[in-house]
Amino acid sequence: MDRVGSTRRTFVAGAAAAGGTAALATAAGAVPAAAAAPAARAAVDGTRAAQSVAVLGGGVAGLTAAHELAERGFKVTVYERRALGGKARSMDVPNSAKGTRRPLPAEHGFRFIPGIYHNLPDTMRRIPFPGNANGVWDNLVAPPEMSFTRTGREDLRIPLPWPGHKPAELTLDEIRRALTAALETLHGIPAHEAAYFVNRGLVFLTSCDERRDGTWEDTPWWEFIGAERRSYDYQRILAIGLTRNIVATKAEEASTRTVATLLEAFVFNALGRGADGPLDRILNAPTNEAWIDPWVEHLKALGVEFRVGWTVREVKYGGGRVAATLIEDPQGVRRTVTADHYISAMPVEHARRTWGSELRAADPQLARCDKLETDWMTGIQFYLTESAPLLKGHLNCIDSPWSLTAIQQAGHWPSRDFPADYGDGIAVDCVSVDISEWDVPGILYGKTAKQCTREQVAREVWAQLKAALNDTGKTVLKDSALHSWFLDPGVDGLGTPNPTNDDELLIHPVGTFHNRPQAATAIPNFFLAGDYVAVDIDLATMEGANASARAAVNGLLDRVGSPAARCTVKPLFRAPEIELMKRHDRTRYRLGWRNLFDLG
Repeated sequence: MDRVGSTRRTFVAGAAAAGGTAALATAAGAVPAAAAAPAARAAVDGTRAAQSVAVLGGGVAGLTAAHELAERGFKVTVYERRALGGKARSMDVPNSAKGTRRPLPAEHGFRFIPGIYHNLPDTMRRIPFPGNANGVWDNLVAPPEMSFTRTGREDLRIPLPWPGHKPAELTLDEIRRALTAALETLHGIPAHEAAYFVNRGLVFLTSCDERRDGTWEDTPWWEFIGAERRSYDYQRILAIGLTRNIVATKAEEASTRTVATLLEAFVFNALGRGADGPLDRILNAPTNEAWIDPWVEHLKALGVEFRVGWTVREVKYGGGRVAATLIEDPQGVRRTVTADHYISAMPVEHARRTWGSELRAADPQLARCDKLETDWMTGIQFYLTESAPLLKGHLNCIDSPWSLTAIQQAGHWPSRDFPADYGDGIAVDCVSVDISEWDVPGILYGKTAKQCTREQVAREVWAQLKAALNDTGKTVLKDSALHSWFLDPGVDGLGTPNPTNDDELLIHPVGTFHNRPQAATAIPNFFLAGDYVAVDIDLATMEGANASARAAVNGLLDRVGSPAARCTVKPLFRAPEIELMKRHDRTRYRLGWRNLFDLG
């Protein structure tokens, strides 16, 4: 692993791009980005000051960009409107701490860092953490099982073994056997339907990139797997359970390219191929404690400056480049902020509001971002006075109207004594739940989640969890053990005609791939980073946010002709054994023929 040291951090960009130094505004209120960066970050030749970069947004994408830039000698200032870490952060439950304990830990949604990720784990290895040889990466732990939790039926518990080695060879037959074995555990699906699904998997696996980017990007997952003509279990598990519950996109709309690419990567991960680690990994403590806070401290040590509570209002265009940004400070005063370069690292629904007509005209891909869609996928935590006998991993309540997924957390935090460390000493555990469907009526009130009040949402989710877990003669969740709950504060106005969500999730209906922008824009000093930017994983994930930030930094380095090492951007694993079949399929695709395995 390339642990970047002080030598690499002394690199700075070469000459500025034509007209490249920022026109430092002298108007009242003008604030130069990173004006107080350490003098040690001078240019290599000792005569040119290190170039400044304004990173607009302090989530995973923004922090990654700041990390890579600071290691290469740039003066970096991160502007974040709310809290560092973005949707990935954990947060405190207000007024929940007693004595010397910390507040109860809450979050926008539980963390999931599968072994298919490579870029994010690389960053985590480079964040120092006391006692860890591999930094924050050593704080990852692997749950040993997962469950498709049924309502009114036995749950389907699936062990998650980790071979941790590369098999001698990988053949289509080996992949077919692995998929069939997995589907046999989901015994509600008839054998002929399982065989059909496996065949569809082989069709995608051997499809060339052109077919994936064209035909399969424009084909809904529901249609690709023939869900309309299959059983209820087939639809709930393989269509809805793999789309709405995981990527918050309706199976009838979700891009086959996006869903199948993810499943393909997970299959390779389970087979021990091209993986950074086990299939399912989570952090061994609340996210900020295990990851975000150490990251911020490390970045400060590298000279990064943070402006928290500063809201970007407009990215100003002039003279063929970004001239400045208009940012509102915590006191509500609007200030003109200038830098040599700008990386927009906000979620797409926030970023595109800051792009005016002149900026959009300078690069048409910015306007295409208006076609990208977001939806609600938001977390709620339930705190328990006694630990519930759930399972040691994630559960997917595939029959729940609100498409719930959840994990019980305290058992995965071995270095934490939950009642001694958090809250009032009475709560002993936390069940963290993601709500992926907000527009379907629930089972208590007959209302959608958006139509419910916050209290009703909590009661409804609790009722749906109990329906899924207390349905086979054993009481797993007890009302008497419910201590309290916490719903993401980003959701507001529930129960009113106009509810809002400050943290929506990019979804992936057909055609989304064609509207994702590149990290380097046509504007010479403006770059994009975020989970909506075009990267190999093609999914709204922390891995995508991290990879896009690396691509943005590389674009910046290329623009200024920097001698600094480029960021490594590792793509998803491609099995060399399959490439020959993909090349064969490329010929068939160009001739207008079906994939060899496609039986319709």
